[in-house]
Amino acid sequence: MPGGRLTQQERQQIALGLADGLAYAEIARRLDRPTSTVTREVMRNGGPTAYRADLAHRATEHRTQRRRQAAPRDPKTPPQADGRDAEAVREFEETFTTVLMGSGMPKMMSRVMACLCLTDSGSLTASELAQRLQVSPASVSKAVAFLDSQGLVRREADEGRRERYVVDDDVWYQSMMASARSIAQVVEIARQGVGVLGPGSPAAARLENVARFLDFVSESTARAAEQARDILHSKPETAPGEPRPASPETAPGEPRPASPETAPGESGTANPL
Repeated sequence: MPGGRLTQQERQQIALGLADGLAYAEIARRLDRPTSTVTREVMRNGGPTAYRADLAHRATEHRTQRRRQAAPRDPKTPPQADGRDAEAVREFEETFTTVLMGSGMPKMMSRVMACLCLTDSGSLTASELAQRLQVSPASVSKAVAFLDSQGLVRREADEGRRERYVVDDDVWYQSMMASARSIAQVVEIARQGVGVLGPGSPAAARLENVARFLDFVSESTARAAEQARDILHSKPETAPGEPRPASPETAPGEPRPASPETAPGESGTANPL
């Protein structure tokens, strides 16, 4: 598999693949490149609808030149844990940031969110974020305020009266529920508009369609978030190797149906993600 930076010809092939509606994985297969390379390239340079090969190539050359001229990072920066490749981690963080930006999150908020998600602890102080991202504390404060308002981070007290900003599994659940509540508010307002505009008018019919669609989305989002939290965050009730109690659907003494994770005739418990 070829390594190194993408060539201008490869970028032209990416642009052609996007124009043909190909998925990132298919474009990457044709280039014999990792899918992550194509994803990062596209999201860093305008997204799938605005990607231009010539502009992307010039932008990459400019970024490369700027990095060479930039001052070296703080030599006190701790080494990567678990033998991770520091350059690969940096590139992934940039990819994660650009994907968050593509979803509609502002740039600095995306950088802070990606930085928090990629730490093993899942939490950093304002000063730690400012140092890692090489930005001002004011920029960090503004970004955290936005993420907090969206339910994406939570605050907790640290030693020495400092605040730590935390991102964990439950934060994602809370964010999804906040999104569902926000959509539900739009549904309520849209239905108020139906009464104002008159039930028989085209504008009222349009608002009613909006309300019905978003109502379905809101309920589905909340239901999916609840189900995901129940399934993915469930804890095993017994230690490995101990007999498992009968489920409500299985009476004591009856054979337990095989789960998707356990083939018939085998024993064991599913691994909670």
